Amino acid sequence: MSGILDLLGSDLGKTIINGVAGSTGQDTNKTSSVLTMAFPVLMKAMERNASTPQGAEGLLGALKGKHDGSILDNLGDLFKGGVNSEVTQDGGKILGHVLGNRQQGVEQVLSQKSGMDLGSVAQIMKVAAPILMGVLGKQSRQQNVSQASDLGGLLGGLLGGSSAKKEQSFLESILDADGDGSVVDDVAGMVLGSAKKKGGLGGLLGSIFGRR
Repeated sequence: MSGILDLLGSDLGKTIINGVAGSTGQDTNKTSSVLTMAFPVLMKAMERNASTPQGAEGLLGALKGKHDGSILDNLGDLFKGGVNSEVTQDGGKILGHVLGNRQQGVEQVLSQKSGMDLGSVAQIMKVAAPILMGVLGKQSRQQNVSQASDLGGLLGGLLGGSSAKKEQSFLESILDADGDGSVVDDVAGMVLGSAKKKGGLGGLLGSIFGRR
């Protein structure tokens, strides 16, 4: 199964990046950097939440209902003339549910590492969250995920599996950010270590942080 960052390198991913950049009025390259960091972070947060029976049932219900992947079928209409407020409101709710009180810290780290202002990062996150849920919904249908207990495999596979331990530590550190900025140096250090590995999530994230 392809990982979430492989998706961003595909034609669909390029459509998402260009659409999010255009709808939020941001530079395409910086938008790509934000999304390449944000998607794995959000998925790791979902994996955390889905580790409890209640959290897993809630996520499965969302993927079978509103977030079944249909949003990906009409991306042209979604981004035409700017993303409507209903989508961004939905994104805000998703972020609040998935990240909770860690949302501000996550957005601050992404802002500092991408070079984009905090308000723009927050707006991109609101647009990206429903799209990511759509990706998960589509994947869950293709893999016939019908039980909450199967979500761990789905999320883990899209994150790159258990082999990417350093990258998992990187994601955990961003999620544990408390908004005071102190986590940035720690995260940067982890990414420098991850960047020494060739390919995969570590290589991609390392490239974003200026090391190849």
